[in-house]
Amino acid sequence: MSNFSTRKERVVVYDGAMGTNIQKRKPHPRRLLGQGNCSEVLVLSRPDIIRDIHADFFRVGCDIVETNTFGGTGLVLGEFELRDKVREINLAAAKLAREVADQFSTPDRPRFVAGSMGPTTKLPSLGHIGWDAWKPPTKSKP
Repeated sequence: MSNFSTRKERVVVYDGAMGTNIQKRKPHPRRLLGQGNCSEVLVLSRPDIIRDIHADFFRVGCDIVETNTFGGTGLVLGEFELRDKVREINLAAAKLAREVADQFSTPDRPRFVAGSMGPTTKLPSLGHIGWDAWKPPTKSKP
């Protein structure tokens, strides 16, 4: 059963407030790899925290959890000198969420994962960054 077919049958419930739930757990600054306010890095340094948050959402009845990747772009992670870990962080976040979803899924009630993509911390419309620097890089095709 897919997310789309489930939505035709009933209302599905998404999780919410990943950042708030991380802060409630008060991760030690060293667990943020010295990166202060970069909670995305917890998928590498404290995956147990992220797993527990996903599990808590499923326990209370959510059907879909979002990956811990709201700030998982090169632009945001670059602010924390983690631009080289964009793929690793995003992949780890997706795998963690999927593992937990699989643990809670049943044939009658499948659980799903949605990727979370934030707007970054800089907006061209407010002059924080130029359009060309903000636009994601494109790959050239051979």
